Amino acid sequence: MSEIDVGQLRRGSAIVIDGAPTIIEDLQFVKPGKGQGLYKCKLKNLNSGSRYDRTFRSSESFEEADVVHLDMQYTYADGENLNFMDLKSFEQYYMPIADAGDAVHYLKDGTDLKVTLCNQRPVDLLLPNFVVLAVTEAAAGIKGDTATGATKGVVVETGYKVQAPLFVEVGDLLKIDTRTGEYVERVKK
Repeated sequence: MSEIDVGQLRRGSAIVIDGAPTIIEDLQFVKPGKGQGLYKCKLKNLNSGSRYDRTFRSSESFEEADVVHLDMQYTYADGENLNFMDLKSFEQYYMPIADAGDAVHYLKDGTDLKVTLCNQRPVDLLLPNFVVLAVTEAAAGIKGDTATGATKGVVVETGYKVQAPLFVEVGDLLKIDTRTGEYVERVKK
């Protein structure tokens, strides 16, 4: 396996930390007033599933982890697991719902995504930046309250609750940013 410098790390990079394969979930470069730059990372241990924060100096390097990123399609949830299909080999993979984290809020049948495998087991999901989901529950908006940019809570087809403008109604399609979980825009049907 090859070495990778901390400056080459990106969201989704897989490295070995303390002997365990680890995914970079988020990364932020910080340049203090003097001294070398620091990289503040949110990490996920692929063996235990635990998430933690760690800061690295810009001079550090790591061994790349032996993982595979495959294009897959989310097919369904069976109550305990999320099920995926490899788009090339049509092989089926499953991942415990608890291991998926917040990604479960944005998954609907037929969603295409990248799945990270470690030892032939799905360990991480890389969703598209935006998903379009239908509104299943929305309270009635209050007339005359639209000038303030007011929002209300609506529930989308996956059961996720998101803040949306007052004009959003049941049946509308919403574009949601999977990185922040926020409403982006209403999509025409």
